Amino acid sequence: MSSRSRLTQGFAVIISAPSGAGKSTVCRKLLQKDKDLRYSVSCTTRPPRPGERDGRDYHFLTTEEFKRRIHRDEFLEWAMVHDHYYGTPKRFFDDRIADGSVVILAIDVQGANTVRRKRPQTVTIFLMPPSWRSLRERLLARRKDSADVVERRLANARGELSQARYYDYLVVNDDLAQAVAHIEAVLTAERLRVGRQELSLDGLPDVVRR
Repeated sequence: MSSRSRLTQGFAVIISAPSGAGKSTVCRKLLQKDKDLRYSVSCTTRPPRPGERDGRDYHFLTTEEFKRRIHRDEFLEWAMVHDHYYGTPKRFFDDRIADGSVVILAIDVQGANTVRRKRPQTVTIFLMPPSWRSLRERLLARRKDSADVVERRLANARGELSQARYYDYLVVNDDLAQAVAHIEAVLTAERLRVGRQELSLDGLPDVVRR
């Protein structure tokens, strides 16, 4: 029998980026290509955008319901971002890690800091726009927000970009396919960490066993 390995415990991967850097698109591509990934659907109080679906893109909640869940300690992390609440459901996160899954979280830098503090083994990736000009153009081109909201997002992006140095990996999203390939390489490397694998040595020489 040949040697084989499997994850003894799953792990989480956070992908953070300023608005307009392509975080949602990158995550969709990763999930399409790797069926073993599990996506942590965040809760939010912001209204759905065109094409978004409850339970797939976000769990859309009223402010009152979101606050009730805060008081019931149902979030691993939560924060106010762009005038709306966002939060990561704790139970899904912990259950999927325990069953050996790799969980993808697309969350902002505030949430990432909280998750890193509470779950230190979490892997973090910062998705960087190729330039400030391209970030502005992407936000304007998607025509989902007013000019005032775009300017507010750009102002917040300066602070978010300053946090990139605290992440484990930095990926520039200049070419979508290349950015996805780089993150896939990170996932492969993290899955191959010795501490995350249970190695079956059946049929191997004793010298290997020792």
